[in-house]
Amino acid sequence: MIKNENVEGEPAYDETYRRGPVVMRGPMIPKDNTYANLLAPEESTDWLHADPWRVLRIQAEFVDGFGALAELGPAVTIFGSARTPKTDPLYKAARTVGRKIAQRGVAVITGGGPGVMEAANRGAASVNGKSVGLGIELPHEHGLNKYVNLGMDFRYFFVRKTMFVKYSSGAIVFPGGFGTLDEMFEVLTLVQTHKVKRMPLVLVGTEY
Repeated sequence: MIKNENVEGEPAYDETYRRGPVVMRGPMIPKDNTYANLLAPEESTDWLHADPWRVLRIQAEFVDGFGALAELGPAVTIFGSARTPKTDPLYKAARTVGRKIAQRGVAVITGGGPGVMEAANRGAASVNGKSVGLGIELPHEHGLNKYVNLGMDFRYFFVRKTMFVKYSSGAIVFPGGFGTLDEMFEVLTLVQTHKVKRMPLVLVGTEY
């Protein structure tokens, strides 16, 4: 809207619109506003699958993970197979290791699944220790095992592995599959390239 014209015949704008530090007048004033755009219904949901939205989900996982584990205290991560049966000597060994670590006031962190992970969490929980499970959303997995007393499920493997490394003073690797190998070599690579400080890495057995 033009209120009047100045002596030179140039327009003097009556209305001023501010968007943050930006000032707009006359034809530059937008027809919408930020708040209305926020509340307006969207016909398309394609934005849910766009990379900027994924970045926000990744950021949220880091924030939630840091918040959950920041006050955990000293901890050791135990990696191993999700398919180790309860009758296997390795299950019993992982349970013993989890118990002995927890008895020393050190938290036990696992991937939160069954098998070796369950055994280690079970050992820690049996002495009322900190039994942490950092799970991952997978099509055929069944969530965190019942012996976890502090747990979180992640969408992204790389966020989950960051939590394993950031909050552990060392790692114990039981026999497993590709996932266990991936986790073990992640730690080894970070140590070798000096991205993290040196930490003890214990390998259980020789065949694997």
